Amino acid sequence: MTEPQLAPPRRYAPYDRAGRFDRSLGHPSRRDLPFFAARLRELDAAEAFPTDAVARLDALGLPAHYVPAQHGGTLDSYEELLQLVRVVARRDLTVAIAHTKTYLGAVSTWVGGSAGQAKELGDRVRSGAVVSWGLTERSHGSDLLSGELTATPVAGGYRLDGEKWLINNATRSDLVCVLARTSPTGGTRGYSLLLADKSRLENGSYTCLPAARTHGIRGADISGIAFDGAVVPASALIGEEGEGIETVLRSLQITRTICAALSLGAGDRALRIATGFGLEHRLYGKRLIDLPQAHRALTEAYADLLAMEAVTLVASRGVHTLTEEMSVSSAAVKYLVPTTVDDLISAMGQFLGARSFLSEEFEHGLFAKLERDHRIVGIFDGNTLVNLNALINQFATLARGYRAGRTDADGLAAAAALDAPTPAFDPARLLLTSRTGNSVAASLPRSVVELRELVKAGEAPESLLTVAEHLLRISDTTHERMAAHRPSPRDVPATAFDLAHRYTLCSAAAACLQVWLLNRNTVAADTSATAGLWQDGLWAEATLTRLAERLTPGALPEDGADGSAVLDRLMPLLIDQYDSGEMFSLLPFPLAEATDSAAQEAS
Repeated sequence: MTEPQLAPPRRYAPYDRAGRFDRSLGHPSRRDLPFFAARLRELDAAEAFPTDAVARLDALGLPAHYVPAQHGGTLDSYEELLQLVRVVARRDLTVAIAHTKTYLGAVSTWVGGSAGQAKELGDRVRSGAVVSWGLTERSHGSDLLSGELTATPVAGGYRLDGEKWLINNATRSDLVCVLARTSPTGGTRGYSLLLADKSRLENGSYTCLPAARTHGIRGADISGIAFDGAVVPASALIGEEGEGIETVLRSLQITRTICAALSLGAGDRALRIATGFGLEHRLYGKRLIDLPQAHRALTEAYADLLAMEAVTLVASRGVHTLTEEMSVSSAAVKYLVPTTVDDLISAMGQFLGARSFLSEEFEHGLFAKLERDHRIVGIFDGNTLVNLNALINQFATLARGYRAGRTDADGLAAAAALDAPTPAFDPARLLLTSRTGNSVAASLPRSVVELRELVKAGEAPESLLTVAEHLLRISDTTHERMAAHRPSPRDVPATAFDLAHRYTLCSAAAACLQVWLLNRNTVAADTSATAGLWQDGLWAEATLTRLAERLTPGALPEDGADGSAVLDRLMPLLIDQYDSGEMFSLLPFPLAEATDSAAQEAS
């Protein structure tokens, strides 16, 4: 009997393009390039902006990817933008956060501005203009409805008075998108967005505030701006007066999704540092990686990272295909991915021991810097409580949609089938709350039915079905409790936040299962280093096992599933991706480390 012939590796365009972009940045160990870790650590210690690294990204054309294609840029896939941000973040979070802020500053114009405004801003961004997003204030934080900065109508425009604080690139930016109170009474219709061009403001009408000293991303421009009679033209108004809060909330649905790329990149770097250490360090006469506890720490982190990748893939593609549900998926992703990667980085720090604290002697201090830098990601664009509360406010709709099995089948399939084209993004489809629920979470019961048929046909392992059915029971119970929740505008009980946390894990399980079901035959059939992850449902079982363990610690062995065995099977694939210089990923993703190491200047 002849062995089946494996197909050549498939090419997944967003991964392929992001991989080429990473390789164009050069090998990370080259001392003569701006992303050399020791140089970035020195800048961080001096709280100095990473000018050279940011300039390198500009020179390679990254700003054009922040501008939608219809406005003159190259952004036509949010999955691709996410992968580009991911490769920058794995090199340095300070650089990634500083550079991508221009997208965050511009997104309100893409979502709520006129075609003329978007085209003009797109030209500016492509030419290198830096844009910041002035939302928060010193006394009010994330409470946007308490903002005190005002925009008062004057002849030909608006007068800005007040201060925005803890704003990324507030000092370095050329333009600032400002959320301002345009009605004395405030309220949801009392705020508007205005795009202030600093070069057109009268001298003395604005002042850039000193940079705040921060625990992480020390070299970033986290500062503020104060306006005192700064007059902007009427054309600076984005959308209509009173639409500011709505436009911000709709825009956040995109930016919260893209923030997950920062965590995926950071998680890859943390796991890569730990894996290299485990392969080289010896303890008790063995390689550290061969000791059971160390072995398990790495494979658990690997499984968690793959799960978050699957969740983020579905969400980033869902920007295009499940747009009306983004108020749910963006909040879930923005909560779950950064918190999971925070835990991953902490676990890898314990794996490294004392070396995780060294600021110079180990990996040029890269891990210690990474651990500090990533803590800010969970705060950007709404902290964890804000995002969980956004889910709590939609419990009733989510529970009804789940109970009815309500899914946008075509939109879900397009989001989860990774080689399927995605339609052009239409920002007009963004809603403040989902009217139908969440197709991803609601797909879990049908996915388990499909999996049962595959097991009967001998095309999937029984062990995968066991853990999937366990998660389905948890999901059913979670949605029943969500349906019973009685909303309260104040004093939201802690139990509701715990329920929202559990909901994000159930939704993640549904996303993982969808991705495996819709792509299992294509990726597993090729010759790439990732093919083994897909065979026999390996990565799906490993990620579902980890999600189930987080939901019901210690319960899986009682159900007959052996979580340790499936995690052990991940180790050869983890080492393969490390050795081949690929991203720790579900799909082929060669990075700069995959190039001929002999041609690189060793660190």
